[in-house]
Amino acid sequence: MRRCEEGIQLIRHGYGNIIWKDGARYDGQWENGKANGNGIFHHINGDVYQGEFKNDKANGYGIYSHKEGSKYEGGWRDDIKHGFGKEVWEDGSLYEGNFYEGVKHGQGHYQWSDGSKYTGDWVNGAIEGKGVYIWPDNRKYEGFWLNNKLHGKGVYTWPDGRKYDGYYEDDKKKGLGTYYWPNGRVYEGYW
Repeated sequence: MRRCEEGIQLIRHGYGNIIWKDGARYDGQWENGKANGNGIFHHINGDVYQGEFKNDKANGYGIYSHKEGSKYEGGWRDDIKHGFGKEVWEDGSLYEGNFYEGVKHGQGHYQWSDGSKYTGDWVNGAIEGKGVYIWPDNRKYEGFWLNNKLHGKGVYTWPDGRKYDGYYEDDKKKGLGTYYWPNGRVYEGYW
């Protein structure tokens, strides 16, 4: 601690810890009375954040572990996930990619607990833009998305050899497209 200019109030500065009345606890570096540098914050609900702080907030790289088992590791800005990170949930689902102001945004990879996978663009937490989705039964869609739905040009393939190459709107074939069957039959036209 160091004295402030008034000479009366003590200001936290350097390494130290504090325990609040509600049971929350911070152990780490302080600067001018605020958590700055590396530290660990124990929330009253059992969650723990370990990483970099600036002006009393998670800023920089850090790991947030929920008491139920999910965990986020990556970038933070003002207590919000921001930048590149990896989030893993209790059921085994995971997302690895970019976050913007707390939501998936930019390039990222998501794997669901059932084995489904998506790699591609995200906008405000939704699958949007260009990407590849693979289902557990090995169906595959590579193309454009809008608000978590197939939308725009794409190619959908099935494990039995069928393939559709064309346009989608709101998760349905719409517009010009070509459907191929394994026996060589082809349909080209509008849907």
